[in-house]
Parts: sequence; structure tokens; C-alpha cells
Amino acid sequence: MKRKPPPSPYELQRKAAQRAALNALKRARRSAEKAGVSLSEWEDEFLTSVSERVKEHGRAFGDPELGAPGQALSAMQGRKLKEIAKKANGEVGVPPRRKRGARQPYPSRDINDE
Repeated sequence: MKRKPPPSPYELQRKAAQRAALNALKRARRSAEKAGVSLSEWEDEFLTSVSERVKEHGRAFGDPELGAPGQALSAMQGRKLKEIAKKANGEVGVPPRRKRGARQPYPSRDINDE
């Protein structure tokens, strides 16, 4: 009786990332339904298509340069998923703060004013 070799750590990491992505997609959809927030047609299509691609291929992007190796979602897909989850939880988007120490640009001067 031959034994199968144990799965590589990279394979285990990839499977864990796949499960985490599917759970995050389900959680975003469930929280939107529970809160009564209506997702746009695009957001609904995004959640459906990404979850199908993750189930079928193990990740939702084809170009390896778009995401880290072993991850199921690209950086942009992860950002959009977070935006949908925030919308579902009722959090409003807060504009980013100005960095500390950033200065206002100098007013333009005309040489002929002096």
C-alpha cells in the first residue's frame, strides 16, 4: 500500500486562502441581505462571478502579476470586496486624512505684481 506524500505548505496556504476568500464573499452577501442593503447589479455580479472563479480555479484572477502567489483574490478584488462589506455593514466611506506635516501649496505669484 503506497502512501500519498503530505501536501506541500504552499498547497495548504493556497487552499486556506481559497477558503478564506469564499467565506469573505459569503459573509459580505449575507450581511448585505441581513441589513437590508440593496447591492447594485454590478456588486451582485462581482460577488457571484468571483466566487464561481475561486471555486472552479482556486483563484479569481488569471494574471499572476495582479496578486500575490498563493492568494485567491487580486489586490483590487480584495479592495472592492472590502468596500462592499463596508456598504453592507452600514459604514460610510470616510475620506482619507491629510498626512501630518503636509503643507498647502504656495500661492502662485506673478512677477509683475511687485
